[in-house]
Amino acid sequence: MSFNISAWSIKQPVPTIVLFLILTIGGLVSFPVLGIDDSPNIDVPSVSISVIQPGADPAELESQVTKKVEDAVAGLGNIDHIISTVNDGSSNTTVNFLLGTNSDRATNDVRNAIAQIRQNLPQDINDPVVKRVEFAGGSIMSYAVVSDRQTVEQLSELIDQNISRVLLSVKGVAQVQRIGGRDRDIRVDLNPEQLQSLGITATQVNDQIRNFNINLPGGRTEIGNSEQTVRTIGSAKTIEQLKAYQITLPKGGFVPLSSLGKVDAGYAEARQAARLNNKPVVAFSILRSTGSTLVTVEEAVREAVKKMEKTLPTDVKLELIYTLGDHIRDSYEASVDALILGAALAIITIFIFLRDWRATLIAAVALPLSAIPTFAVLRMVGYTLNSMTLLALSLVVGILVDDAIVEIENIERHVGMGKTAYQAALDASAEIGLAVVATTMTIVSVFAPVAFMPGIPGQFFRPFGVTVSASVLFSLLVARTVTPMMAAYMFKDQAHDRELKKDQLSYQYRRLLTWALKHRAIVLILGVALFFGSVQLIPFIPTGFIDRDDTGLSTVSIELPPGSTLSQTDLAVQQATKLLLAHPAVDSVLETEGAPTVSGGAGGGGGRASGVNTASLYVKLKPANQRIGQQRFEEEMRPKLTDVPGVRLSFAQGRVGGRKQMSIVLKS
Repeated sequence: MSFNISAWSIKQPVPTIVLFLILTIGGLVSFPVLGIDDSPNIDVPSVSISVIQPGADPAELESQVTKKVEDAVAGLGNIDHIISTVNDGSSNTTVNFLLGTNSDRATNDVRNAIAQIRQNLPQDINDPVVKRVEFAGGSIMSYAVVSDRQTVEQLSELIDQNISRVLLSVKGVAQVQRIGGRDRDIRVDLNPEQLQSLGITATQVNDQIRNFNINLPGGRTEIGNSEQTVRTIGSAKTIEQLKAYQITLPKGGFVPLSSLGKVDAGYAEARQAARLNNKPVVAFSILRSTGSTLVTVEEAVREAVKKMEKTLPTDVKLELIYTLGDHIRDSYEASVDALILGAALAIITIFIFLRDWRATLIAAVALPLSAIPTFAVLRMVGYTLNSMTLLALSLVVGILVDDAIVEIENIERHVGMGKTAYQAALDASAEIGLAVVATTMTIVSVFAPVAFMPGIPGQFFRPFGVTVSASVLFSLLVARTVTPMMAAYMFKDQAHDRELKKDQLSYQYRRLLTWALKHRAIVLILGVALFFGSVQLIPFIPTGFIDRDDTGLSTVSIELPPGSTLSQTDLAVQQATKLLLAHPAVDSVLETEGAPTVSGGAGGGGGRASGVNTASLYVKLKPANQRIGQQRFEEEMRPKLTDVPGVRLSFAQGRVGGRKQMSIVLKS
C-alpha cells in the first residue's frame, strides 16, 4: 500500500506543525541575512593584463610588450578571444575565456604565463598587473573632501594616508580611489653641461639613485645570546641626505648629487583633476570586492565615514556626491511592496470566489508557508535579494495558492456529500493527490530548466529558476500536508454545496460557458484570431537583454584628440558641465579628468589608466518625482553636448564607468 502523506498529516498533525515551524523560522532568520543587490553575482571569466612603461611610444609598446603578452597567453586553453589596446605609456590586454571556465583558475594561469616572460619584457616597465575583470565592478559611491583652510596637496595626503586606510578595513571594500589632487614627488633636474664635463650620463645617475633607494635583506648575526636579522637600508630619510648622496664617476672619484643638478621635494605634475559643479575638488570613490553585496558595503562605508568624521580636522568635511545604494534600496522596497500587495489581492480574490472565511484562511496560510522557507534556500545557495529573485517571488504569488485551492474545493465537494470534515479531508486528498502533484511538477518542469541556461543570460536567470522552483515545491508540500490537515479540523460538518446557493457570479459564468459550448466555431475563430493578432504585435516590442534602469546617475564620457593637454580637457569639461547644469533635472555633476576609469562591463578590461585627454562626468539627477526619466534626459542632452567643439562625447551604459552600448572595431 502506497504512503499517503495527506492522510498521515491529518492523523498526525503535530509533526507537520513542527516541520513548518522549523521551515518558517529558518526562512525568517535567513531573510535579514540575505544581501540586497540590483542583480545576481555574475562570474564572467575575463582577465586583464596591464603594463605601464612611462614615456614609451605605442608602436614600441606594441612590439616589445603587447605582442609578447599575447603570445604568452595564446597557448592557454578555453580562450574565446584576446583584445589589446595600446596608448602612450600603457598596454592593456584582455583575455576573454569561454563561459563556464573557472575564473580563479584562469586568472592564475594568466598570471603564471606572464611571470614566465617577465625577463623578456623591458626592464624599465612597472610590474605587470594581472587581475580578473569584475562584472559588478565600478564605483558604488563617491565623497568629496571639502576644506576652507587646507590645500589640494594636503587633502590628497589626507585621503591617501588616513581616509583610505580606515575605509579599506571595512568588509567588502576592495579599493579607495582618489579623484583629483596631486601626489608627492622628489624631482632631480640634472644639468646636461655638468654631466658632460664629468663624463657621466643621466641614465648612469638614474641607475645609481635607483640602487641607493632600496632596502635589502642582509642575512643574520648573533648579538649576545640571540640571533637577529640584518637589513641593508639604502633610502634617504631627508632631502638633504639625498642631495649629499655620493655619485660614482666613470673615470673615478665621487661627487654629491646636488652638484649634478637641482634636487627639490614637491609634488608631481598634475595628470588628473576633479571638479564638482565646475569647482575644483578632491574626491574619492569606493569600489567593492568580488562576491560582496552592494547595499551592505555601502551602508558599512556610510557608518565608517560617520565615525571617521569625528577624528578628522574640524575644517574638513566629507560630502556624499552620489551612491548607487539609494536606487537599489528604492527598487527593493518597491518590489517588496508589490509582493505584499500581490499577496493581499490574491487573498481578496480567493475570498470573492470561495465566499467562506475558513476556506480563505486555509488558502491564505499557503502563501507565507510557501514563500518564507524559500528565503532559507536562497541563503543556502548564496543568492541575494535582487531583481531576479524578487521577480520570481512576485510571479509565483498567484501560483502558490493554486494547489491549496484545488485541495479545498475537492474537500468542500466531499463535505457537500454529507461526510464529516475529517472524513472528507481524508477522501478528497487521496482522490486528487496525483493531479495536484502533476500540476506542480508541470510548473517546475517549465521553470527549473531556466536555472541551467548557458551563457551570461543563464547566470542572470539561474536565481530566478531556483527561486520559482523552490517556492512552488514548498507550495506542493503545504497543499499535501497543511491544507488537508487544517480543513479536517476547521471545516464544519455540514453541507457546503454551492449548487444550492443563489450565486450571481457562478450563474453568469455558467451562462457564458453554455453559450461557448453551443457556439464552438465562433469561440475557436476568436481564439485563433487573438493568437495571430498577438503574434503580429511581436515586431513592435523592443528587444534587449535587460532594460535600462533609471538609476538617477548618468555617466558622460569625454575624449579629446591624442596629444591634448590637461588644461584643454579641463576647458572642454567645464563647457559640458555648464550645459548639463542648465538642465532642470540635474542635481550635481562630478567631473574627473585623466583619472583612472574602472569598468564594470564584462570583457571590457579591468581598470584602464586613461590619459589626460579623457574625462568622465557623473551626472546626479534629482529624485524621480521631480524630473523626467533618465533615458529621456540623455536623449535631450545628447544633441546639446555636440556644441562642445573638438571632443567626442557619449553617454555610457550601465553603472559608473559603464561601457558604450555598441563598439565598432575595424580590423584587417
